[in-house]
Amino acid sequence: MPAEPWLLMYHSVSDCTEDPYRITVTPDRLRRQLHWLANRGLRGVGVAELLRERAAGRGARLVGLTFDDGYTDFTENAVPLLREAGFTATVFVLPGRLGGDNAWDPLGPRKPLLDETGIRAASRAGMEIGSHGMLHVSLPAADETSLLQETAGSRAALQEITGRPVEGYCYAYGDLDARAVEAVRAAGYDYACAIDPGALTGPYALPRIHIGAQDNALRLSVKRLLHPVRRRAMPAARAAAPVAGARR
Repeated sequence: MPAEPWLLMYHSVSDCTEDPYRITVTPDRLRRQLHWLANRGLRGVGVAELLRERAAGRGARLVGLTFDDGYTDFTENAVPLLREAGFTATVFVLPGRLGGDNAWDPLGPRKPLLDETGIRAASRAGMEIGSHGMLHVSLPAADETSLLQETAGSRAALQEITGRPVEGYCYAYGDLDARAVEAVRAAGYDYACAIDPGALTGPYALPRIHIGAQDNALRLSVKRLLHPVRRRAMPAARAAAPVAGARR
């Protein structure tokens, strides 16, 4: 079994052509990417399932699929394709912005976010619901009150909405430091997803790889081959300060 789980990071799934942050894949591209995984004997699952299966020694052919921000196009476009492929995924949502939009992105375009009904629909479809914080803020920059609200508060809110335990957290913007990691652990989460967390890598700072509209079969093959090398080569010094990934 690979030493590091392979976690793929998605955001929006739509035919929108305005994409300044490169966070959008079309439904057709997602379908092709899921088929690429299936054709290689890999199965996409949510992160909690992936970690449980790996702990039991059964996760060698599993890939973690994550969708950040909780856009409405997750239920509209991604979920049908995931179910078609026999896959599941984790969607990290924002209970403080229910039915709102991605106001944190100054360049837009504005994309609607899931409300309570949409979150419950995703959960009923077999998708894992995780927290992306309450309002999509950088935890290293948050004061103590905001830090508690973003971690413990968002978890409580999502458990109230879904009626289920919320096991996973995802750092907004990929920003984290030791204080943020401890706050997530103390809030009761079982794991947290990051982007490139350096020396903080562990159950509460799982590295992920961005998947975008340009990732065809060749690029996916290269990313898969380079994944273990990239993880080993990541300098520990990168975790000395908060990590800014793709500004998401």
